Amino acid sequence: MDIAIIGTGRVGRVLGERWAALGHRVCFGTRTPEAAADWVQEAGATVTQPAAAAAAADVVVLAVPGTAAEAVVETLGDLSGKVLVDCTNPLRSDRTPLPEQSAAERIAARVPGAHVVKAFNTTGSQNMANPVYPDGRLVMPICGDAADAKATVAALAEALGFVVMDNGPLRQARALEAMAFVWINQAYGQGWGADFGFSLLRR
Repeated sequence: MDIAIIGTGRVGRVLGERWAALGHRVCFGTRTPEAAADWVQEAGATVTQPAAAAAAADVVVLAVPGTAAEAVVETLGDLSGKVLVDCTNPLRSDRTPLPEQSAAERIAARVPGAHVVKAFNTTGSQNMANPVYPDGRLVMPICGDAADAKATVAALAEALGFVVMDNGPLRQARALEAMAFVWINQAYGQGWGADFGFSLLRR
């Protein structure tokens, strides 16, 4: 599968490196590709400008700061028919949530032809590198309006070791973003650190 990772921060880098190791064709999109050339090559991926990366991909992963997400997605060109994975959270500088409509819904409104799926926003990059704990695997909730797109993203998450929980339509992104705020506050506000996550228990 051809996957574009838009952004070279911790989340995007971990996801891209792991998917490349699993045999997917990964291209990072960044405004300064030359700055990432060395580690991208070591990861078995490629790097180019964001719009070019998105144009060649089946799945586009938006892994940029939440405050920049809407502006960035508008620079990616026509995303019609592509799966767009929104990993962002609309955070203030003090790591508290913005009260408006979810980031995923606002992004979807700007790219009406894309199949937006909210995923990979409820935990940190350390858990994306390894979601397996002694007592089990961490859960990755996802939501979106297109069943085929969700199935694609679910398969990518399961390949990383997550247990996937389908949380329904894209409007449920508000709940997933709230879940992210709980993790972020516990990790950094309450001093737990990043080595914990949410799991799913069922009777």
